Amino acid sequence: MAKGPSGKQSDNPERKQASGSMRAPAFLFDLDGTLVDSVYQHVLAWREALERGGIELSVWRIHRRIGMSGGLFVNALLRETARPISKKEAARLQELHARAFRKRMKDVRALPGARDLVHYLLDRGVPYAIATSGRRAGARRPLELLDLPATVPVITRDEVEYAKPDPDLFIVAAERLHAPLENAWVVGDSVWDMLAARRAHTLGVGVLSGGYGEDELDQAGAYRVYQDPADLLRHLDELGVRSDV
Repeated sequence: MAKGPSGKQSDNPERKQASGSMRAPAFLFDLDGTLVDSVYQHVLAWREALERGGIELSVWRIHRRIGMSGGLFVNALLRETARPISKKEAARLQELHARAFRKRMKDVRALPGARDLVHYLLDRGVPYAIATSGRRAGARRPLELLDLPATVPVITRDEVEYAKPDPDLFIVAAERLHAPLENAWVVGDSVWDMLAARRAHTLGVGVLSGGYGEDELDQAGAYRVYQDPADLLRHLDELGVRSDV
């Protein structure tokens, strides 16, 4: 039985639950490229959207910005072309991207080990949430691939003022879990995830399944880097979660 500040035993269940939640790590997962294999569908959707807007950019340049919020993404790419763009045009490009991505949704799959990872954490009472720079409408189908229970918090771009590399998504995700950020792991595939983790004053864990290199994620501040969700699942003990897989 837990003891209170006076040293006496306490039978307050809320106090015991709060104490346990402080010790248990929480996981704040990015979605695209981290749990679902959708990065390259997003890249091709953005290329289609940009070309329909009269803008030609190499695919590799587009890939380097995936994971940022849509608005920052458009601004960053267009800065490379030295072409001014209005807010109306930027909004149109984002809508064109959403349409192009929906056409490619049938090709999106859960990454190896993703479903096993999230259900392993769920079975052991480890709290986790999803925090994605995508909009709710675009995230619906990828989320279905993970077969998540309705109790798992999902925070999308619609719910915050600023998306990655700003930390807002992860801050809100931790709040939904009632978890202190200093006791949470941000898991993502891009340097933008790692930068957002640092700005949220928490630790970042990288996965290579989104196309960024290990050195890039290391330099962006990743505490550990794994191949994909399956590899992360095999090494959960390195992150303070007992693993028997």
